[in-house]
Amino acid sequence: MYLCGVSEFFRRKRPNIERKYVVSTDRSGDIHVHVQGDLSQQDKRCVFLTVHDLGTNHSSLVDFVTCPAMSEIKERSCFIHVDVPGHEENSPDLPDSYQFPSLQTLGEDLITVLDFLHVRYAVGLGEGAGANVLARCGLAHPRRLLGLILVNCTASTSSVADAFRTRFSRWKGADISQSEEDFLIYHKFGHQISSDSCEAGPGERERMLTEYRSRLRGNLNTHNIKQYVRAFIHRKDLMLKGCQPDILLITGMQSPYSSVVEKMYRELDKDKVTILKVDKAGDVLAEAPAKVSQSLLLFCQGQGLLTSLPPPGVERRMSRAMSMEEYDKPNIRRLSLTPSACDSPPPRKL
Repeated sequence: MYLCGVSEFFRRKRPNIERKYVVSTDRSGDIHVHVQGDLSQQDKRCVFLTVHDLGTNHSSLVDFVTCPAMSEIKERSCFIHVDVPGHEENSPDLPDSYQFPSLQTLGEDLITVLDFLHVRYAVGLGEGAGANVLARCGLAHPRRLLGLILVNCTASTSSVADAFRTRFSRWKGADISQSEEDFLIYHKFGHQISSDSCEAGPGERERMLTEYRSRLRGNLNTHNIKQYVRAFIHRKDLMLKGCQPDILLITGMQSPYSSVVEKMYRELDKDKVTILKVDKAGDVLAEAPAKVSQSLLLFCQGQGLLTSLPPPGVERRMSRAMSMEEYDKPNIRRLSLTPSACDSPPPRKL
């Protein structure tokens, strides 16, 4: 049961997910996958592969995709939402014999999801720990991800601040303690839970915080959440130099990882990476969806995707001889890809 007092946004009926799958991987075990959109139309759509952050599941990405700012993009796209092992709603405890995968292993195993769904190319969209996982997927399988959209992504190993907090939060037991909840809130929302963020109305951040607490103590398995947190704390360095897919880095200036993201941007090839910094926001997907969706659209159009949509602030007239679907058809020739047998998905039918 969720706690009382959450906003009407949280109480509303969640949009239908068209299909759900359980994908067995070699090292990460079973991964639950939720698909928004018609994958049979993937040749005419932009396909996104998403991975969520700590203390939540695919629902946080579904909320972003279904917000009004994303409506036109959603109509022309398919979204493959991945639940990290044990993070599907009402999941039982992961067994003691199960070795929770590292972020590196999770990233490498995501290719199995694309193979299972017979998806040749996708754009990665990840938040926090999920962004780190998707970045590792892009490094391991560069021919399968056309681009990476990384929200509040960390490239370095666990920081001194992380280590300091873990001294007060050992992440043991079945329930979420107050110090553990405080860690997750700081990780997601960052500095000063205030009501003056750039797109949220008065008190909106407080309502977001209430919703997050409710979800955290609702139908997510806290035992499994802690295993994902441990994997994040013990992450290895992420080396993005030389990464083949283009990268869009997004961060909120109130996020505890904003300086880390800016440092990552300075160290990468500027021909391959762009950055969006949002003032007065920590959880940018919830607090600044319009700014994020605009940058997402421009980034995808740079990959030859979603070209039927005019760039923000620009009105385009399409040729009558070309349909919307023809405009949206991914232009992969620019990548000069000739996938080897190991890079191409198997001829599997759903």
